[in-house]
Amino acid sequence: MTLVAGVDEVGRGPLVGAVVTAAVILDPAKPIAGLNDSKKLSEKKREALAAEIQQKALCWSLGRAEATEIDDINILQATMVAMQRAVAGLSMQPTQVLIDGNRCPDLPMPSQAIVGGDGIEQCISAASILAKVSRDHEMAELDQAYPQYQFAKHKGYPTKVHLEMLAKHGACPQHRRSFKPVQRVLQGV
Repeated sequence: MTLVAGVDEVGRGPLVGAVVTAAVILDPAKPIAGLNDSKKLSEKKREALAAEIQQKALCWSLGRAEATEIDDINILQATMVAMQRAVAGLSMQPTQVLIDGNRCPDLPMPSQAIVGGDGIEQCISAASILAKVSRDHEMAELDQAYPQYQFAKHKGYPTKVHLEMLAKHGACPQHRRSFKPVQRVLQGV
């Protein structure tokens, strides 16, 4: 039986928190309507689809690399590590892995990178949705711990508000020290 896992990441661009990845093997016998690139779906639709994916998929797994890992090995390498962790966490071993983007992590099975794959391949769309919903929940929790940064609003991306709050309050422990806007604040530039 061919088991194709879709893999995608969320959180390469933010200044704070982990990069989160998901791997999903969908069940052909249980189709899920409305799968698409998570960025093209409303938050409400993503939440509903995430629950359906978790219920109907043959298996799914999340992977992550923390801000400290990102600072140690850079965001690209951390993303590859998080993708490896997501695939390794699947309860069934895929026979092939389809990855959103232009490069593949080192995996023990055949893999293929597909630019724009989250809008083309349903298994990658499903991974995109799970990763996005998971990271958004983490940002809501971080917002509770550090309300001054308004993480629930901007999800850690370098928006005008986030940059203003970073300048005003300095960096919190989850800020990525290797990212230029955070470096500038830490160096008092």
